[in-house]
Parts: sequence; C-alpha cells; structure tokens
Amino acid sequence: MATVNLHVPAVAVREIRLNTITGYEGTAADLLERSCNGGASLRERGRGFTQCLGCSTSNAACMTVLVQDGAVISHGPVGCSSCLHEFAFTYRVNAPVRGLSAPTPRHIYSTNLTEDETVFGGSDKLAASIREVYEREHPAVIFIITTCASGIIGDDVEGVANDAEEELGIPVVAIFCEGFRSKVWTSGFDAGYHGIARKLIRPPRPPEERFSITETGERVWDKPFVNVINFWGSDFFGPWLERFGFETRYITPYSTLASLQTASEARASVQICTTLGSYMASALEQGFGVEALRAAPPYGVAATERWLRTFGEMVEKPEVAEEIIAEERAKYLPQIAELRARLEGRTAYVTAGAGHGHAMLQILGELGIEAQGAALFHHDPANDIDSEEADSLVARVRDYGDVPRLSICNKQEFELVNVLARLRPQLLLARHGGMTLWGAKLGIPSLLIGDEQWGMGYQGIVRYGRAISEVLENDEFVVNLARHAINPYSKWWLAQTSSAFLEEGDF
Repeated sequence: MATVNLHVPAVAVREIRLNTITGYEGTAADLLERSCNGGASLRERGRGFTQCLGCSTSNAACMTVLVQDGAVISHGPVGCSSCLHEFAFTYRVNAPVRGLSAPTPRHIYSTNLTEDETVFGGSDKLAASIREVYEREHPAVIFIITTCASGIIGDDVEGVANDAEEELGIPVVAIFCEGFRSKVWTSGFDAGYHGIARKLIRPPRPPEERFSITETGERVWDKPFVNVINFWGSDFFGPWLERFGFETRYITPYSTLASLQTASEARASVQICTTLGSYMASALEQGFGVEALRAAPPYGVAATERWLRTFGEMVEKPEVAEEIIAEERAKYLPQIAELRARLEGRTAYVTAGAGHGHAMLQILGELGIEAQGAALFHHDPANDIDSEEADSLVARVRDYGDVPRLSICNKQEFELVNVLARLRPQLLLARHGGMTLWGAKLGIPSLLIGDEQWGMGYQGIVRYGRAISEVLENDEFVVNLARHAINPYSKWWLAQTSSAFLEEGDF
C-alpha cells in the first residue's frame, strides 16, 4: 500500500503512485494479467496523434466547488476557469436529490493572471483575491486551485494560503493540480482530496465528546455515520446504511466544512468508484484510522452481495446483510430474469471513466448482453487501498467473463468513432456527455446515464434493463439521423485500426 503523506502540500500523480496508463488496446483479461504486482509489466503506449485532453484542474474543482459553504479561486488566466460554471449548474440541479431545498449560489473566482503577472509573479494578486472573496462571500473555507500558468512561474501558493489563513481566521487550502503535472486528469481528484485531508479533517474526538449543544442548551449526541466518497446524484446508499444503523455522510458534494472536519469520526469509508475515491479512503484510513471497505462497488448481483456481506462483517452485523439480500432477491431477481430473457444476445459497447465503465460492463453481463468492447479513459493497475477485492475490473472478468476489445482511450473521439464503425454494436452505453452523439450519428441506439448511483444494487440492474429495452425499441431517430449525418472523419481513418496511432512495442 502506498503511504499517504499529509505533511506535504502536493500528492504524487497517478503515473508515479499507481503506474496509471492512458494508452492500451487488448482484452480485459490481458490487461489484468499485465497489471499484477502493481503493473510491473505494464507500460504506457503513447499516441502519435491526440485530439483532446482533460485537465486535472477541472477535477479538483469538481471536488471543491460543491462544498456548500466554500469558495473556490482558480489561480491562473481566466480561461482556466471558463468551464467551472458547469459545477454551479450541477450543484443546483442535483441539490433536491440530496435534500437541499434551497441550494446556495456557488462562489467561483479567478485571479485572472495576465502577461504582467506571468512575468513578475502573481502572488500579490492571489493574496488580494483571497481578501476580496472573503469580504464578498464570508465563506467558511476558501480553496485555491492552481493552473499551469501559476505552476510555471513558481508562485508560492502554499505560503500565500497560510498567510491568508492566519489573517482571516478560516481555512485556506492550496490544491496543486496544474494540468502539466499529469496526463491522467483523475490526478485532480486526488489533489482535491489531499488538500481537504491535510487542511480540513481533524483528529477524531473521544466518543464521550461527540455531541453538539442546541440554542436551548440541550446536548445532542452525534449519530454513528459512514463516509460515502462519491459524486453528486441520487442517495442509494442511505437506505442500506440506515438498515445497519448508520447515517450517510457524503464526501464531497454537498459537504460542509463542519462535516468534513469530523469525517475522521466515521465508522467506515465506502466509495462509489475506486477511480474517484480510493485516495481519500486511504488518507482517512492511514491518517485518521477510519477503516476503508475493501469490496468492489455494488453493480451486478454478485458484486452487490459481496459488498453487503463485506460491509456487514466490517460493522459486525452480518445478519442485517443477509436480511437485505434475501428481501432484495425476492423482489428483484424475477424482474432481472425477465429482462435478461428479453435482452440476452444483444451486443453493446461502453465508453466511460475507468471505475464506472467497469460497473456498466458488470450490468451488461448481468443482463446477458454481450460486451463487444469498451473505451475507458484510463487504467489504474493498483488502487490506494491496495485491494484486489475492490477492483471492479477484476470483478467484471471474474463474474461475467472477458471483455474482448478493451481500449484505454482518454476521450480520443477519433478512436471511438473508428471502433464503433467497425464493430457496429446494437447499443452504445456512455457515462459522459458528448460521447453518445457519435453512436447516434452511426445509427446506433445510445444511452447516457450520468448518475453513478442509478445502477447500484438489484434495483439498478432493473433500471438499466428497462432503459436499455426502451432505447433499443425506439431507434427511429438514430436510424434517420444516420441517413443524414456527416461523419467528419475521413475514409482513410475509418479504414485503419483504432489503435493505429498508439506506439508499438512491449507493454
């Protein structure tokens, strides 16, 4: 297990820490074999041509903008924050699902570094921006996310943040997530969590001190809770955890400073996606003694039952896990069998981030749909909690068999179009916006599901099965679109293999 060091400002990027890659073409079984021993025999395959890339800054913002009482300052040119407004939209739209009836506006700012600051330094402008944001908003915490410009000119962001923290009396957290640090933009998740863990989370209080005082002077004891490290979206963990006697504490969407400060007092940490959450789970375990659940997220019947049983053993309530399993089996297995009979033998292709892509592949396996392949945005040969049982790709191959055409493809749309035109699956299943349009242009029924929790558990399989059935039965639009859509990629490219621009040689 990699050691989490909360005494340094920046976390090591995934290429160094986990041997993460963004270029591969082969099978899931082969990729897992090469990933043994932390990916000792796995090598990155670079690309001779790249159409687009993501940026770690956006992923760090994803973890900080959604903290209810926080403010975020992007320290860089204003263009680096041009896409961050989408998290304000996300916060507002998803708030009712998490019980927030009146979501507050998001506080997103930029220091707007210009040519002058890139020559003479932007530290003074950053200090002034922190004061102005505090005077305008009076947030409980301010996050500073760095950019390529501030990293290149060498601004002392940590020093400015510490000085501001002392001056203002609130936490000011420097998060080092410059885009050039890593080709794997999910390193931005780790950077955000590292800043939160090292600057906000406090050591746990003794159990006898875990209470609050109401305005009337009444002592109210804190209820036992579990940290759920995830994105926004529906609360499907809540009903399960309630059966075990725990409240659900989500990290970080809709967290508050107070809830993050006491995350160290949780009974356990669970995660929706090891891509997203294994670093924070490891930081909570190594730094504060909060045990991390070592089970793949609950997608598909087999993984769901392993998850429930593992959690039941962890909290010493295995009988509750068996009760839930028996009830859910009786309610949903007949529906799953009916959907499987309807969908068995259909073919599909998946494109998504690594963790949720694996989950989609598990759901396809449960429904009897043949996964012809998948384009996943990166691959971690290891995870920060050092657990094969938590590896969702291992779970997919073990429970439902190999995936014959697995591509590690960091959103290179030209590769996706090539493989879709070649395979012609009956369904394209996607997690991120902007990907399903390529299936639609080729006449392939396409389904975009953005809520990661939507497919959890037995009920999630039923949801997906019904949605897939509806999409397959109503294909008139994409069939007509394909007759008129213009493919921007040349016939030459479509005649090549999708891996034509990947470097050859030993992995």
